[in-house]
Amino acid sequence: MTAAALLYLAHSALRFRNFEAKGYDLGIFDQAVRQYAMFKAPIVPIKGEDFHLLGDHFHPIIALLAPLYWIWDDPRMLNIAMIALLVSTALPVYLVVRGWFSHVPALLAAVALLLFWPFQALVNWDFHEIAFGVPIIGWVIWAIERRRMWLASGLGSLLLLVREDMGVTLIALAMVLALKRAWAPAATTAVLGLAGYWVAVEVVIPHFSAAGEFGYWEFTALGPSAGAAVAFLLTQPWNAVGLLFDHPVKLGLWALHFLPLLLLPLASPYVILGAPILLSRLFNDRQNVWEVIYQYDAILAPIFLLAAFDVARRLVRHWPRLKLLAVVLPGAVIAVGLVGTLAFPGVFPLQRTVTAENWSIDERAQAHQRAVEAIPDGVCVEAADTAVPHLVDRTSVGLNGTTDEANLTWIIIDDQVEELGGSDPLTPAEAFARAERLGFSTVIEDDEGLWVLSRELPGDPAAQECAEYLRP
Repeated sequence: MTAAALLYLAHSALRFRNFEAKGYDLGIFDQAVRQYAMFKAPIVPIKGEDFHLLGDHFHPIIALLAPLYWIWDDPRMLNIAMIALLVSTALPVYLVVRGWFSHVPALLAAVALLLFWPFQALVNWDFHEIAFGVPIIGWVIWAIERRRMWLASGLGSLLLLVREDMGVTLIALAMVLALKRAWAPAATTAVLGLAGYWVAVEVVIPHFSAAGEFGYWEFTALGPSAGAAVAFLLTQPWNAVGLLFDHPVKLGLWALHFLPLLLLPLASPYVILGAPILLSRLFNDRQNVWEVIYQYDAILAPIFLLAAFDVARRLVRHWPRLKLLAVVLPGAVIAVGLVGTLAFPGVFPLQRTVTAENWSIDERAQAHQRAVEAIPDGVCVEAADTAVPHLVDRTSVGLNGTTDEANLTWIIIDDQVEELGGSDPLTPAEAFARAERLGFSTVIEDDEGLWVLSRELPGDPAAQECAEYLRP
């Protein structure tokens, strides 16, 4: 755990120093937690003017990180917390596997988890609320295996605070509890899941959303609405299954999750816990969420790993000659993790840190540093996505096109990207045209593709409002 934490911290720190961390998502969560730390609503300029983050996703659990900002109010504190959450997941994994086998297989299971690509993907993505769910789901399985079903239900209910879609995961947990014949905890968990999902999606998010509704229905292959999707799944399940395997990227996601685990998770009831998360991605309209480079897979790693060990212990119980499976299984995952970390940075991004590829700071990162140093404290600024995390602690910063034009006095534009980030991104050409229309002049011109522009407003009426955002 210590070795993994040090490797994760090194990779995370190098990403931040090299200006690889981005406004989406590190800057967004920094602004939200920073506001919580000042006992204010989570208004996030990166998402838009006066944007309340609970109108986007339901993740009040991130407010627990607010006290960390009383120690060090820096976005890197979020990454430190995320790494602690990830590494701590080795504890329930170790305890569950030790209960099934012995110390050595359990220790190997912990190593396998910490080397596995989903954890590397999350560390490489920077902080995301799903990090809270990773250890929670591990402890849920631990509680089930200890026959403490009410504890499993209680721990599972914490997932409702992690993200709005965790209500569906609670329904999956209820199914697992029912298979274990824990009828009352199963029924309670199902009700909590349904109620939690409804409250998050139909009450809280619409209340805080400027549009007055939850805006993330992205499953049009199943139907135009949730009701139509359910009807499709019930009446045409064969077509629904086909959608899960209709693209090479989807096949790659299946393979990377299950082949290192020897396909064993597919025969365990615990795989049900991961089904809503995995299937919701594969049914999603956006191809990018099928990729293996995002944060979504981290919570699946302990589920599928423990599901594989669950099947392994059943096989060993029936066929004692297979007792080496307890070592072969984690050994296979560790082997994949080691080879991947040394040779395949696309899936195992820690390779860049292990091989020292990212130890030096390049010219473009130095140009980023010059750009952010040119921005005064306490101003309203729009910045390139990669510059945003370096401005959140001392400015009111958004992405290009997200800030009230009456308050905007500084802009950083990156002309080496196709789009400048955000939900409605501008192209560099559009950002330059907007800056010209607003009367901005160039301060730094084309420094490795980065431009810094500014303007003076008569009497600077925006200065007080921009500085107020950063005050408790």
